[in-house]
Amino acid sequence: MAVGINNVYKKVLSLANKEQRGYITPHEFNTFADQAQLEIFEQYFYDKNQFMKAGKNDGEYSDIIHNLNEKIAVFERTADIQTNGQILEDDFYRLGTVIYNPGTGEFTGTEVEEVQSDEILYMNKSSLLKPTTTRPVYRRFSSATLGHLILGYPISIQTNLVCTYVKKPNKPQWGYIVVNNRAMYDSDDSVTTNFELHLSEENELVYKILKLAGLSIKRDDLAKGGQGLESMQIQQEKQ
Repeated sequence: MAVGINNVYKKVLSLANKEQRGYITPHEFNTFADQAQLEIFEQYFYDKNQFMKAGKNDGEYSDIIHNLNEKIAVFERTADIQTNGQILEDDFYRLGTVIYNPGTGEFTGTEVEEVQSDEILYMNKSSLLKPTTTRPVYRRFSSATLGHLILGYPISIQTNLVCTYVKKPNKPQWGYIVVNNRAMYDSDDSVTTNFELHLSEENELVYKILKLAGLSIKRDDLAKGGQGLESMQIQQEKQ
């Protein structure tokens, strides 16, 4: 279950005392909400790297790496890699595993190892290291016209490459209609987009948005309050 944007909006307004001071407009909230979600999302990958170095614990529900994997799994997708190396998914963000899959079934193929462009030159000159369909490799590069590309070796595997990837979160949007000069929540999907983050991130979203709002309107008390609550939340999660 993801975080409902209206729940976050109401908490932010309550903590910011908007009814008396008029601090955060819906437009401002949506801008801060997008930034807050992206910050939390990016932190997942940094945290996972750090905690993998520290090792796992034995708690079924308290293992931080397991919890991070659960949060990231919301954004995991699979895609075909085109013969020209393109991944046509508009929401592509981070590459996961490249798979050579000449048969049927989503995960029945061979994992393809990533190498650097200069390594391909040396590998192709060696009968022992030269890529084969049982030991395939790929390299990444970019094109000004085609964007991010993935090329498999031997070239014959390019028609049967798939990959896992992490998609970029959808931009959150608190939709509303104006009634008697007041913005009223509109839950219709055509105007409202909820956060995609795990439900456990609701409080951190609130605190981050408060901090961003305080910085934007130059209210140190609001910014420091949001920062303090956010720090307490993060410390509790990572102990």
